[in-house]
Amino acid sequence: DTATSEAIFVYLNGKSEAPTEGTKVRAKGEVKEFYKRTQLTLSESIVDCGAGENIAARYVTMPIANLADWEALEGMKVAFEQYLHVTDSYDLAQYGELTLSYGRLVIPTNVYRPGSSQAIALAERNARNVILIDDKNSSQYPEFVPFPSAGLNYNSTVRLGDSVQNLIGILDYSYSAYRVLPTVAPTFSVANPRSSSPTVGSTSEVKVASFNVLNYFNGDGQGGGFPTSRGADTFEEFTRQSNKVVAAIAEINADVVGLMEIENDGFGELSAIAELTSNLNNVMGAGTYQYVSLDADRIGGDKVTVGMLYKPSKVATVNNGATTEQVPFDYGNRPPLVQSFKAVADDTVFTVAVNHLKAKAGCSSATGNNVDLGDGQGCWNEKRTQAAQGLISLVEQNSDVLSDRVIVMGDLNAYAKEEPILALEEAGYSNLVNFFDGDSAYSYSFGGEIGYLDHALSSPSLTEYVVDATVWHINADEPRVFDYNVEFKSDTQLSSYYGADAYRSSDHDPVVVVLNFPEEVTVGDFDGDNDVDYNDIMAFYQLFLQGQATGENYDFNGDGQISFFDIQALMAMCTRANCAI
Repeated sequence: DTATSEAIFVYLNGKSEAPTEGTKVRAKGEVKEFYKRTQLTLSESIVDCGAGENIAARYVTMPIANLADWEALEGMKVAFEQYLHVTDSYDLAQYGELTLSYGRLVIPTNVYRPGSSQAIALAERNARNVILIDDKNSSQYPEFVPFPSAGLNYNSTVRLGDSVQNLIGILDYSYSAYRVLPTVAPTFSVANPRSSSPTVGSTSEVKVASFNVLNYFNGDGQGGGFPTSRGADTFEEFTRQSNKVVAAIAEINADVVGLMEIENDGFGELSAIAELTSNLNNVMGAGTYQYVSLDADRIGGDKVTVGMLYKPSKVATVNNGATTEQVPFDYGNRPPLVQSFKAVADDTVFTVAVNHLKAKAGCSSATGNNVDLGDGQGCWNEKRTQAAQGLISLVEQNSDVLSDRVIVMGDLNAYAKEEPILALEEAGYSNLVNFFDGDSAYSYSFGGEIGYLDHALSSPSLTEYVVDATVWHINADEPRVFDYNVEFKSDTQLSSYYGADAYRSSDHDPVVVVLNFPEEVTVGDFDGDNDVDYNDIMAFYQLFLQGQATGENYDFNGDGQISFFDIQALMAMCTRANCAI
């Protein structure tokens, strides 16, 4: 009967030894549901009835038609003809479990608007498209994990997206999930190999990146002060963490790097951002990077904050950085950091805005439209949307010190089709990750589904200079056991599960954007931002009053003389509305 299972789990209950596989047996006991697994609990010893018939496997096609179909196969021998793919490895090292699916699973709101029929349909299909494989070992953190077949280690790993063939085993139900207990070793194939560097950009262009560095806390900055409220518990762990983060940033080799989840302990020489910069320069060379410092003790009141590194050989800061702790950046949404830079090669000015919006967690205190409305956006969506709108206003209100060539980067804690991202797009910002990587783009994995919380969006006046963007998949696809933590690892695993390189340096993948600015100089552009505005008018006016405006470069009306009429001519060339003096 295809609607019912032809097998049952037998609990020996101390009444019998386990029979030999392949024998025919008679078992007597009580049938009942044990944590939703149907099982027979023996009341007397099993009777051996000799050799049994060969048990043929039932073939399963993913996604299954209905979740209830699994129950009709519970306890039976099943096989999968399709190539399946690893979609979640969160519990790989702890419980010896992997989650598989047919193709990769995309978070619905990464490709469809929240609450839409398409998003609902995709969520339902994803739920029918997962099955676990289990190592049949009941201990936690086993010394040997058999996935891949040779055993898990840092250089022989299973990444999300890798394929699995020859999956045959018993379908069991335990710990609230259906799982296959393999009767033969499945075959793993590398379908999503590691990449040694992001395939984007060149040394002749300006690269901008953002990276969530996963609670980078450096204790007291002198090797002590551990454990801290977040991040590494010991200096040993911090060293392992810092080595990986530094390796990742060094390989990205961007000219400006926005940081999220770095310790909010100011800008002094013992601060986390100062130590990260120092460690990075030890690898890249003295003075390669500097960090943006504000005239403030810290940015906001959260334990973590945003930060910014830059290469003075490629870009120079223009004016002071801007931030705000006003609504909606007063609670939950960490204050942004906005800084303008001038490209050394051609004096083009652009602005980088680094952000870390409120997470989808901590829903118990949410009220009103901030509660989880069940549309896929999670809680605090309204607050994140207000932050996106507030960021646009912050840039506009600081137009005197910021360029209108803006790139918004960071962990916005919203997927591509959710309202905070749509708010930025409606204001004219271009979603660069989607434009260059398409709907399959991702930077984060949660619950076996992938999408991108880490964004890069460019203002209309900057978009024309963007030539490439990508996400470097060094973290989201990797087993979490490869991070810096030392807990629950044997002496052997401390080395076999670790490498002092970029992989699993965080749980978020970094985003990299390449800008290519024109070499031509805008006539009348005195501040190097490639437009003519009030600042340029005033700069020329001061030079004119001081008698320093000499030469044909200042003859804007072309009459062969430098006079007040050239000021009027420059005003007529203005590319902004606020040029009156």
